[in-house]
Amino acid sequence: MQMTARDVMTTRLHTLKSDQTVADAVRIFRKASEEEGRKVFGMTVTDESNRLIGMLSMYDILLFIRPKHIHVWGTMDDIDISGLVENACDRTRTILVGDIMSTDLISVTPDTHLMILLDLMINKHVRRIPVLENDNILGIVYISDLFYNLLDKLSA
Repeated sequence: MQMTARDVMTTRLHTLKSDQTVADAVRIFRKASEEEGRKVFGMTVTDESNRLIGMLSMYDILLFIRPKHIHVWGTMDDIDISGLVENACDRTRTILVGDIMSTDLISVTPDTHLMILLDLMINKHVRRIPVLENDNILGIVYISDLFYNLLDKLSA
């Protein structure tokens, strides 16, 4: 039996719009996490026609919050960092999802073989891949779901 994206994808999607703020996105992330019963760390971003235009993940938000030149700060013992986190979070709240979302996306079809999915996730360092058919989002494959599907096969 051939295992495909269709067999491991989640069809319950939580989506964002590019004109929502990061503060809105954070609220939606928390609500989605409660509904799913597990932490949600990334979501699809769709346009008015519900077509995929990007993804927003915790990594995108953290990358924006992180000061760009932190690597030259050394140990940070010699600079005033009081209020640094609060200021970064205040600045980030009003940023639009569309300004920081990832747009260079990898997607698969429902018939993509499980091993191709595994290879893509490992080689591209992604934790979720949207499943598309004719530009419509059918679902999303999370690396954790793929892992536990394989665990089930390993323990059988």
